[in-house]
Amino acid sequence: MSAGDVAVDDDPFEEQRERVENPMKRLFRVYGVPNLRYLITGIVSSIGARLLDLVPPILLGFAVDAIFSQEKSYAAIWLVPDGWIPASQEGQVWFTVGLIAATFSVGAIFHWTRNWGFNAFSQNIQHAIRTDTYDAMQGLDMDFFADKQTGELLSILSNDVNRLERFLNDGLNSLFRLSVMVLGIAGVLFYYNWQLALVALLPVPLIAGFTYVFIQIIQPKYAEVRSTVGNVNSRLENNLGGISVIKASTTESYESDRVDDVSQDYFDANWDAIDTRIKFFPGLRVLAGFGFVVTFLVGGLWVVSEPGQGPWFFTEPISTGEFVTFILLTQRFIWPMAQFGQIINMYQRARASSARVFGLMDERGRVEESLDAKELEVTEGSVEYENVSFSYDDPATLDDDESVELILDSVDFDVDGGETVALVGPTGAGKSTVLKLLLRLYDVDDGSVQIDGTDVRDVTLPSLRRQLAYVQQDTYLFYGSVEDNIRYGSFDASREDVVDAAKAAEAHDFITNLPEGYDTEVGERGVKLSGGQRQRIAIARAVLKDPKILVLDEATSDVDTETEMLIQRSLDDLTEDRTTFAIAHRLSTIKDADQILVFEDGGIVERGSHEDLLARDGLYAHLWAVQAGEIDELPDSFVERAAERRAKTDVETDDDD
Repeated sequence: MSAGDVAVDDDPFEEQRERVENPMKRLFRVYGVPNLRYLITGIVSSIGARLLDLVPPILLGFAVDAIFSQEKSYAAIWLVPDGWIPASQEGQVWFTVGLIAATFSVGAIFHWTRNWGFNAFSQNIQHAIRTDTYDAMQGLDMDFFADKQTGELLSILSNDVNRLERFLNDGLNSLFRLSVMVLGIAGVLFYYNWQLALVALLPVPLIAGFTYVFIQIIQPKYAEVRSTVGNVNSRLENNLGGISVIKASTTESYESDRVDDVSQDYFDANWDAIDTRIKFFPGLRVLAGFGFVVTFLVGGLWVVSEPGQGPWFFTEPISTGEFVTFILLTQRFIWPMAQFGQIINMYQRARASSARVFGLMDERGRVEESLDAKELEVTEGSVEYENVSFSYDDPATLDDDESVELILDSVDFDVDGGETVALVGPTGAGKSTVLKLLLRLYDVDDGSVQIDGTDVRDVTLPSLRRQLAYVQQDTYLFYGSVEDNIRYGSFDASREDVVDAAKAAEAHDFITNLPEGYDTEVGERGVKLSGGQRQRIAIARAVLKDPKILVLDEATSDVDTETEMLIQRSLDDLTEDRTTFAIAHRLSTIKDADQILVFEDGGIVERGSHEDLLARDGLYAHLWAVQAGEIDELPDSFVERAAERRAKTDVETDDDD
């Protein structure tokens, strides 16, 4: 089983979910309280709308007794002054119709404000949670992202957050609406005839017990559904991102099988929850319908009994109109009771989603900014690595019998301000990791990294990273125009500044030949451009930033030799007065560096100028001889060590080079 398969089988957020206590309570406390005015508007309007919804059946029952059978006087109508009541039966019919029409009209206004309030409440919370979760995720260090797949994170930011919105809107809306209906109907029924009301309410404890059992069964099933959704998203995101590799490798059927596997896992988990749900709701309706049947039976026998007598032990009188009202309201009472199960169903889904959201929001990385961190001000640009050791393993997560595997071990060197330092060595030797520690993409385990004598852990992360420009080997371009990507991070730069930066990176000529020049859309991840073009845009971005310290990690690896020479000439001008770190496998590009550090197995094995290192006839000299064509291959000892490094880095999920 591959590492990717393991990731698919496990829920990557299970540990985070289990740490979250009372996620729904936290949701309302943190995000509900600031939007309470919208919720109150929705609740008050819901109460008004539902109470008005009870008026038509009450008026209909009253009309049966007061107008048609004349068992009551029309003057007994609620809340209507006697002077408004018509004397004739026809007039009373029209008056009743007018009251019912007015009830529907005013009720429509309440329904509008109810929906406005609940929608405003849910939409504001949805927006706040999504942005807060993204901000929290964005603040995590690279260790977190090395262990998580993009699809899993997108599932939380999209599916889970949207599920919370649906509960806060539809769920709460229905909860208050149905609560008012149930309490209002129960109140009216008890007002008319408390004995028959007790009969109508017989199913309530049965429904409550049935619902409790449903909650206990469905909750873990919904958590499993949310986990499998993230796995499906991750697999699809990975496959769509690597579609060119899939096609070139003719592995379409293999990937179809892998998609089928994760989709089947989702199908099984979701169908398990669906199977439970579709059994629950019909059972709930049977219990609720039982109450309606019993109410009709008892009430019907009551109405046809002798006046003043009821069936069995029932003694309270009931009129025909009151019985009609009972039947109409009991029918309305049955459906809300059945719908409470759906609300609980939505609540359980929302609870599982909120646990994932807050679990991600509460995640803490190994890189944290201290409370007393200060702004970094670079004057000279000197850099010092003092006895630095680093491992991708978090010691806190290791078992007692596991040991930390060091990627860097006791790395120690100084760089004067304005110097150019080159880092060379075999793949996996630790070169890129050294520079990531400078940007605090990771933190050292031991030792320190200092800029102008200040430990990078003692300064704010934004002030640190504003002083550096980092050009990676794997250039990432955002969806947008060429100009947008060059200006990224220097948003106030003018078009002239952007063009000057592009010229310095030898990118201006190819940009002007694009269909829309600097306004050309680069596509997702810059797919419309070649690797060399993407690298030159990244270099232009660094030039535009005008940093104090420049970090180049194989910045010209994807360009041809002629373009590399032109870019190198521009970089020479760019690096003249600033501290520069450069990683390069093509040693010809860094032979003029002030200092060359040769890395092997996580440590510095040689250091000096190009001439000094050639004279030592060590690893650097052999690498130079191979690239210069002076020898055909490295000595066996170097080959064996390279094989050992490859074996070690094969098990690392985040290879530093």
